[in-house]
Amino acid sequence: MIRFVSHCLGRLSVLTLGLLVLGVSLANDPGWLHYGGSPGGAQYSSLAQINRENVHALEPAWAYQTGDLERHPQHKRLAALNVTPIILPPDAGASLVFCSAMNRVIALDPVTGQERWVYDPEIILGPVGNKFLCRGVAYWEDPDIAAGAVCQHRIFTATKDLRLIGLDARTGEPCTEFGESGQVDVRPEIYRGTPDLAEGDVQFSAPPVALEDLVIVGMADNTKFWRADSPPGLVRAYDARTGEPRWQFDPLPRGADQAADARSPDAFQTVTRGANVWSMMSVDVERGLVFLPTATAAPNNYGGLRPGDNRYANSVVALDVEDGSLVWHYQIVHHDVWDLDLPAQPILVDLQRDGEAVPVVIQLTKQGLIFVLHRETGEPVFPVEERPVPTDGVPGEVLSPTQPFPVRPAPLGRFRFTPDDAWGLTFFDRNACRRKLGSFGRSGLYEPPGFAGTLGVASASNWGGGAYDPKRSLLIVPVSQAPTYTRLKRTSDVTEEELNQPRMGPIGPPTPMAGTPYSFQFGPVLSPLFAPCTKPPWGELVAVDLSGETSTRWRLTLGTLEKLMPVPLPLPFGTPLAGGAIVTGGDLVFIGASADEKFRAFDVETGSKLWEVSTPASAMATPMTYSAGGRQYIVVAAGGHIVAGFRNISDYLLAFALPDAP
Repeated sequence: MIRFVSHCLGRLSVLTLGLLVLGVSLANDPGWLHYGGSPGGAQYSSLAQINRENVHALEPAWAYQTGDLERHPQHKRLAALNVTPIILPPDAGASLVFCSAMNRVIALDPVTGQERWVYDPEIILGPVGNKFLCRGVAYWEDPDIAAGAVCQHRIFTATKDLRLIGLDARTGEPCTEFGESGQVDVRPEIYRGTPDLAEGDVQFSAPPVALEDLVIVGMADNTKFWRADSPPGLVRAYDARTGEPRWQFDPLPRGADQAADARSPDAFQTVTRGANVWSMMSVDVERGLVFLPTATAAPNNYGGLRPGDNRYANSVVALDVEDGSLVWHYQIVHHDVWDLDLPAQPILVDLQRDGEAVPVVIQLTKQGLIFVLHRETGEPVFPVEERPVPTDGVPGEVLSPTQPFPVRPAPLGRFRFTPDDAWGLTFFDRNACRRKLGSFGRSGLYEPPGFAGTLGVASASNWGGGAYDPKRSLLIVPVSQAPTYTRLKRTSDVTEEELNQPRMGPIGPPTPMAGTPYSFQFGPVLSPLFAPCTKPPWGELVAVDLSGETSTRWRLTLGTLEKLMPVPLPLPFGTPLAGGAIVTGGDLVFIGASADEKFRAFDVETGSKLWEVSTPASAMATPMTYSAGGRQYIVVAAGGHIVAGFRNISDYLLAFALPDAP
């Protein structure tokens, strides 16, 4: 890493004349102005200066450390730099802007990586419901004030301690007319009606979105969503100038709508909460729509107190940005008891179908299913079937008799594991895994959680989402394949010793779902040598053709085990993945995501690996790209992730570029 930083410092004054002489044009790219590149989250850039022929020559351009870990060493293991920066337009200062794990907002010179300004919201550092993290910020331009006026260009950020903050994009100073001295404190709204909430129980982690004259924010998942009395999962919209509340949307039905949703008259007797939007939202600027990927109604693993399908939980929801009214919704899981919330940003693109451009929303799911819906109506573009599923859950549970399955594209991962799937690094390991896999009572998608345990895959796709190549109609998706289990237990049978065991997020001993008779237990299924108990690959990168064939173009193993094992063997088995990919006009896919502390580039056409570099920690974030000073830069956060066994946690933002032409 010292060599990396020294190289970067040595190149800060390098000119770009050679590239300009070669006639490389960077002028037509709209820039990475949103978390997902575009408002619709396609994670695509048309920049092509870096391409298949020259990507092998990429080298470090600069490196920047946020300083969070040095300032707060006591929180190092809970600080996750999963951020994707944005690049501002010239009239807004042309800075590279991002937020750190501790919610500091930072603007850098995009050519040198030097600080231009830093805003520190001085968050409450007490207990944290998830991790200290901030995945991005939002940009908004006020069209109604004079050019060059203070806060004509704004950055919005949402903090761990539930504040929505507006900053001048040029200076980082708070926009004083927004809320109170530049911030809206959302805590009173969230804590109202849920009196037992404590500091850290609820947080923001995803970036807000800005559309027209509004800034819109969801609410991050946390331990309270394991309870029946969790907070409502409201999505809130505020005036982008003043911070005044404009509308809010509750993802769960109330009143007559609740009764119509249910299969039981008991629905009127219950108040269902949760179904929050913890991941990234998308906006359709032309149609004035905001798209929500909603989560599971609370509690996550038992639905006996929330009869019916729990409309609009586990759904793609399209709202009219003007007033927050429902335009359409499509539910992807009915009455979820598997914690299959929608984890990824809805991808808004146009698909060519029978010579016509069809506006669609592509939704990736934890279960590895891909739903392609018409953006204006929510109707499936590719067929979806309601198929019978098991309904014999624990006492008190009433499950949906069917679930939706896309006929195509094909699922990205596996649904079911048996003892015959056991795998191990040694004969001893394999036999131990065979016994472990055989110890669970159920296996398969939509098998109800029960007392004997249910096998499955926790997150085939997660918040890293997918990247879309419009030239080839290719969807590029990182896919995790390691087996996990869920087991329910009567809370009256949970021992005091179990309750006091350590836990890492949802992984650990049985945890009571307060307000219900049950506790849930969740975790990976690992061998005695701490490898997944099923055959690799455990992490893959997959290219799905959406041109009409909906076939898999290529798939490859992503990641080696050298950083996950006591003996650093670079076994190419794939690793757990967190973070996403981007596609560029240079016919390249860039992705970190893996646990082996590598950042890579692949040929989007074939999947061939073309470039690889080591990073100071795993680059478990979605990268981005931009042009500045005549050069194209690729930037990724390399902060690692709070997952057991990962060696390094860091706070680096890294930039790569081609060397200057001779």
